[in-house]
Amino acid sequence: MLPILLRRISTTTTAPAAALLLFKTLNTSTAHGTKLPSSDRPTANKDDYFAAIHHISNIVRRDIFMERTLNKLRLTVDSELVYRVLRSCSASGAGSFRFFTWARTHHPSYSPTTAEFSELLRTLASTAHWETMWKLALQMKTLNLPISADLISFIIEQYGQHGLIDQAVDLFNKAKSVFNTPQNTQIYNSLLLALCEVKNFQGAYALIRRMLRKGGVPDKRTYSILVNAWCSAGKMREAQMFLEEMSRKGFNPPVRGRDLLIDGLLNAGYLEAAKDLVRKMTKEGFVPDIVTFNSLAEALVKSGEVDFCIDLYHSVSRLGLCLNIESYKIMITAASKVEKVDEAFRVLYRCMEDGQKPFPSLYAPILKALCRRGQFDDAFCFFSDMKVKGHAPNRPVYTMLIRMCGRGGRFVQAANYLVEMTELNLAPLSRTFDMVTDGLKNCGKHDLAKKIEELEISLKGV
Repeated sequence: MLPILLRRISTTTTAPAAALLLFKTLNTSTAHGTKLPSSDRPTANKDDYFAAIHHISNIVRRDIFMERTLNKLRLTVDSELVYRVLRSCSASGAGSFRFFTWARTHHPSYSPTTAEFSELLRTLASTAHWETMWKLALQMKTLNLPISADLISFIIEQYGQHGLIDQAVDLFNKAKSVFNTPQNTQIYNSLLLALCEVKNFQGAYALIRRMLRKGGVPDKRTYSILVNAWCSAGKMREAQMFLEEMSRKGFNPPVRGRDLLIDGLLNAGYLEAAKDLVRKMTKEGFVPDIVTFNSLAEALVKSGEVDFCIDLYHSVSRLGLCLNIESYKIMITAASKVEKVDEAFRVLYRCMEDGQKPFPSLYAPILKALCRRGQFDDAFCFFSDMKVKGHAPNRPVYTMLIRMCGRGGRFVQAANYLVEMTELNLAPLSRTFDMVTDGLKNCGKHDLAKKIEELEISLKGV
């Protein structure tokens, strides 16, 4: 019966015959009611199973006659299969709902759980199928399935992104009475974000006051949402006054107010204003927190203001800011790109003095900068030093070094590093072999070029 079934399917769908054979594994694996948990499935069956999930998802997204096609597959439907298909079809609200309805009506043994309902609600909200979403939410309530605060928050934010602030407020008000979900800080933050999306700052500020009256405690995200929104609208003074007022009332922000202002200005694209603020802070003897410093440093590097970034690094270091590995990575990369190699070395050695073990993305920019400047002997010594003191070089670092050697005419050294790669079981790219062998031939090193060609052949097993 199964071969006949597969032949019929091939006439009604565009899937390759090989893909359809995967359903044989899916059907036989579930024929005795097994749920096919991924941890218990052999590797081969796992691959078949997920390939089958992928094919079902394509049917849900693209097949006009989806239900008819699914019926011909004779699937054994369980919660795991439905959840995986719904998650794979998160951009197709209508198709996901049709599949979910088909699974419930054509397979009476299947009983949906909170996971499938929640995933489908998220899909319907993000694709603006509001009426269907509400019907499904009420079904969850009828089945006594809980709707989490995470889900309520997600839907409120989706309303805000679509400009439907009245609906967002309505859901916020119904969270406790209809869905028995308390209005916690997370839900308040979601409505606050929705209000800021539509530039309703008066309503957002009123919501903060209500939150305080109800005994809620603002967290970092509460402050960040409002400050970012005010800064985006060019209302920096209002943002600063809000933070000062909250401090007076005893609700101190988890991080200092000026850090939030700097983050808000960066998010809004006001780099010069952020620079002025951080300049004023350092003159007064204050430093931003490490997350704010990293964000500001990245923004400065992207805008090409590396010199200001380096000066800021020295200022905050003198004032006692403890940098993390991300800070060092940003600074080393920035200094190396503008060929301030001495500065990059200073940052790297300070990183090592702080107890960090350098890894390839820390020392590779310096290595590349040295090669660009023609300081190959220094680059080779530095590379050897890093192999001893740092992490072992990876394939991208070797490839970069070989390429830079080729550009500088150092083909013998490039060949040595190529051999070193293979000894570490790091397979070079074919174009890397071609570059080295061509360069060796052009400079008269034919014997070495022949050995490199033989090495490539032996690696490929030809």
